[in-house]
Amino acid sequence: MSRIPDLVIAHGTVVNSSGRQTAHVVVRDGRVEQLIDAAEPVPAAVRTIDATGQLVIPGGVDGHCHVAQVTGRFRTLDDYRTTSTAALWGGTTTIIDFGIPRDAQETPLAAVLHKKELALESRCDVALHGSVVSWDETVPWQLEQLAAEGVRSVKMYTTNRGTTMADGDTILKVMREMVRLDGLTYIHAEHDPIISDCTQQHADDGRIGIEHLHRTRPELAEEISVKETLAMAEYTKAPVYFVHQSTPGAVDLVTEARARGQEAYSETCPHYLTLDDTVYGSAFPEWYACCPPMRSPETVAALKERLADGAIHTVSSDHSCYDLSQKRERTDDIRAMPHGLPGVETRMPVTFTAMASAGSSVEDFVEVFSTGPARINAVPGKGTIAEGFDADLVIFDPAEERIVDGGALHMGTDFSPFDGRSLTGWPAVVVSAGRVVLDGGGFHDPGAVGRFVARNGFREHIPSAATPATLSAAK
Repeated sequence: MSRIPDLVIAHGTVVNSSGRQTAHVVVRDGRVEQLIDAAEPVPAAVRTIDATGQLVIPGGVDGHCHVAQVTGRFRTLDDYRTTSTAALWGGTTTIIDFGIPRDAQETPLAAVLHKKELALESRCDVALHGSVVSWDETVPWQLEQLAAEGVRSVKMYTTNRGTTMADGDTILKVMREMVRLDGLTYIHAEHDPIISDCTQQHADDGRIGIEHLHRTRPELAEEISVKETLAMAEYTKAPVYFVHQSTPGAVDLVTEARARGQEAYSETCPHYLTLDDTVYGSAFPEWYACCPPMRSPETVAALKERLADGAIHTVSSDHSCYDLSQKRERTDDIRAMPHGLPGVETRMPVTFTAMASAGSSVEDFVEVFSTGPARINAVPGKGTIAEGFDADLVIFDPAEERIVDGGALHMGTDFSPFDGRSLTGWPAVVVSAGRVVLDGGGFHDPGAVGRFVARNGFREHIPSAATPATLSAAK
């Protein structure tokens, strides 16, 4: 006689991006064993959680996190234990980090293997993106090795010359390799010559402090870079994913490319949906040092409209965990200060608050918070509550309102760009791989149980995206 299930979440309204149903969710061995109509009796289980009147959604998939990231002389202050714990507090059960070479001596393959080793301390599941800065004859072989490791995407920057920037030749050659390897090309799109010139003009005029950040990186720089990159993707037939798009014009370029048949995707971040460039005139402008910068109120409103219309495919945190002492070292010169915001823990309520205010449904929220990131990044077993999928579940309260206290969050830093803001839509219970890690009793540290998730090929994954085929998560 088989043993009883480990967990049943009973009588909840299960919300996937495709619709909702009232059901009992039966969990065994870390996966969803059954969805039983709520009119049926609740099966016996080791633990039963009554979710009557509550929503049960898939655990979040954050496709854009930077953990223990080294950029120049700065290193983010987190590690995998800290960031994965914060992710779980925020209803995210899978994070995708980047193996970005720390300097010219570290290869793309070495950068990923280093992150994979660090990820052994993770409390939630982890996947990885690679990154290429410069091309040499070893890159095709390294990309093959990454694909064999289950790392099926590569990020490149069109700006940040001298550190992470890849030139056009490198981007085009890597795109060709990613097509060969059935992978996805990630792009940070900002036109470096425009940004460099604009920044230098501001420096010459003595307007180079943090309060001028938004003026040194114009919207045009982002949109021209997206346009150029889409042309290279069209030429090579490469699927392309644009991180942290901050303007409606950039999103519209992707929408137009998709209408022509290109496989192109738009990501934005919670801060671009809720914060505008007036923050650089606030008492603490260093809280908002990121690239691209915050945009005008009119741009923010138009970007939120694009999200409500379904033109934006994912909302990721772009989590980068610097603290205020690092931010304040050189507020007088944006070229010398670290850029990036902590956000893995607040991604759920910030995104939901923005979407709800625009009239989006919970199903729409689930799509950009979980289902879309899992599908586009070919992460098996994630993003959907269905038989055979991983038991990554959140009992979600869309009505719960909290005021953000940056000092009370768990991201390993001393501020949040959303500090003092009232947000709705917080996790009440979080289940990761079948373990209850957050409930009314607080956080229950599961230990270093997070798995490294080997991803499928981009096109390989499409036919199986609605099924749990090839559930290949293994430490």
